[in-house]
Amino acid sequence: MSKLIKNGTVVTAVDQYQADVLIENGIITQIGLNLSKEGAEIVDAAGHYVFPGGIDPHTHLDMPFGGTVTADDFETGTRAAAFGGTTTIIDFCLTNKGRPLSQSVQTWHQKASGKAVIDYGFHLMIAEINDEVLAELPKMIHEEGITSLKVFMAYKNVFQADDGTLYRTLLEAKRHGALVMVHAENGDVIEYLIKEALEAGNTDPIYHALTRPSLIEGEATGRAAKLTALAGSQLYVVHVTCEEAVQQIAEARNKGVDIWGETCPQYLMLDQTYLERPNFEGAKYVWSPPLRPQHHQEALWTALKNGQLQTLGSDHCSFNFNGQKDLGLGDFSKIPNGGPCIEDRFSILYSEGVVKGRITLNQFVDIVSTRIAKLFGLFPKKGTIAVGCDADIVIFDPNVTRTISSETHHMNVDYNPFEGIVISGEPVTVLSRGEYVIRNKQFVGTAGAGQFVKRATYHAASRDVKSKNVEVVKGGATHV
Repeated sequence: MSKLIKNGTVVTAVDQYQADVLIENGIITQIGLNLSKEGAEIVDAAGHYVFPGGIDPHTHLDMPFGGTVTADDFETGTRAAAFGGTTTIIDFCLTNKGRPLSQSVQTWHQKASGKAVIDYGFHLMIAEINDEVLAELPKMIHEEGITSLKVFMAYKNVFQADDGTLYRTLLEAKRHGALVMVHAENGDVIEYLIKEALEAGNTDPIYHALTRPSLIEGEATGRAAKLTALAGSQLYVVHVTCEEAVQQIAEARNKGVDIWGETCPQYLMLDQTYLERPNFEGAKYVWSPPLRPQHHQEALWTALKNGQLQTLGSDHCSFNFNGQKDLGLGDFSKIPNGGPCIEDRFSILYSEGVVKGRITLNQFVDIVSTRIAKLFGLFPKKGTIAVGCDADIVIFDPNVTRTISSETHHMNVDYNPFEGIVISGEPVTVLSRGEYVIRNKQFVGTAGAGQFVKRATYHAASRDVKSKNVEVVKGGATHV
């Protein structure tokens, strides 16, 4: 059935206006005043914003790590994302040295297919560069539509790649139009600091932060930026937490380096003191990079406002406090790194950013959706409200306040890092390709309704390609 959203305020990254939106066959077909369509279902959005669906560029669903697996899989994680106003995610596909990239991609397709309730894509981890990897990369990028490559500069002996691998990945990305992503911390120094702390008997969660100081992140960010400049390539720095990293990104951008930065809601809202909570409660707040002293938050907000940082990801990597986080009891280095944020990313940015005057309403849409779509080859099919776009739409009530709590969230995890925080605004109804996923704050979606999205290359994305460059494949298939 066609749907006609009436009486709402449409907001994009560049506009804000009163209009009706007609949806037919999952696509936006008309936008205007006083629209009508015989037989269309009327969706009344009076008093509400009509936003493009949020795009979360940074999730870890059904991911093995630290001797366990994340608590949210593609069904529970994408359902929670939808409740939070997100209609597309891009998840990280981990690879294994010595094994074909295609094998890992197939594994991730199996994790997602039949479970995801919203659309999804993959980033591809690069742990090594050799003849086999070089032979597979063109197919991954141009045929599979996986156009972003992730390199870890941390987690030594687990994920960490050396600088040579990062540099060669940048060169290949330039050649094939992929966007390289980095986790920017100096893993070699961190390993030494962790060993030193444990030998001194310092085992509590706070030492996770103290052994990963902000200077370490700033150094790695600057090093990655310089390698990007040397390669003449493009770089996206994930989960930026601190002033030092922001400065490195800003300096590189001022010199013409093609570099972009993402931060996350936890770094905007929470600080290092949370890791000092008694009774091992600090383990709930163990992320990498870690939470920082509070003064770094202002640097992040300022960077979002002035465009030195451009996107907000959740880095959703959920582990239960009981039975998973407590694997690190007595040894902070064994606490699974990560936290549950996929449901609260959208609303936190609105409440803490727009309502408090830190960013504009148009900047909110750009940061939470549009810029991500452009960088990762989804625009204009996704990331905005325009004729011809997928009808990924969030009807958002700006006039309510609510308290974040694990008692009411939809993530499959036994705590919420933002517990007790009062925020303004809430998604009421969420559409994915014109179909209800959330209707009047109730889940009405279907596991498996989400589709794998083949994405355009970075170079094409930067030219705002037409929607034909983004191909949607039903059922998570890996081949056309």
